[in-house]
Amino acid sequence: MNSKGIQFLQNWLVMTVAVLVAASVVHGIHYSGIPALLVASLVLGLLNAFVRPFLVAVSISLVIATLGFGILIINALLLWGVGSLGTGFRVDGFWPAFWGALVISIVSLVSKLFLGRGPKITVQRGQRGRGGRDDDELGPPGGSGPIIDV
Repeated sequence: MNSKGIQFLQNWLVMTVAVLVAASVVHGIHYSGIPALLVASLVLGLLNAFVRPFLVAVSISLVIATLGFGILIINALLLWGVGSLGTGFRVDGFWPAFWGALVISIVSLVSKLFLGRGPKITVQRGQRGRGGRDDDELGPPGGSGPIIDV
């Protein structure tokens, strides 16, 4: 199996574990069995990959105005939508979907950090600082100081 297939299976497994944790922790999220959980996590992963970027782009002003809180609302609506498909996975309302989306986001982030695929931070040292002062102690001579890329 190629690396793309392995990465897809890892993402699906992470999503499945995250949805399982959310169903265990949040009152109002239910599933009828492991097959229903697998289907729900697959559908949620596909929606996150293809529909969520469009929704974020359309509602970017809401996301900016709420300082990113709008992303949780979008995630909650997607989770609630997956629960309404009738696949043996059910979400009882918006608030269970909201708390479930929060739990899924946290579990996914922690899982991806453990898998080594989380956010990466790099630090580069450049030529000269903005204030015109020499930042030799931060980098090579003529550098512009540290640049942090997340």
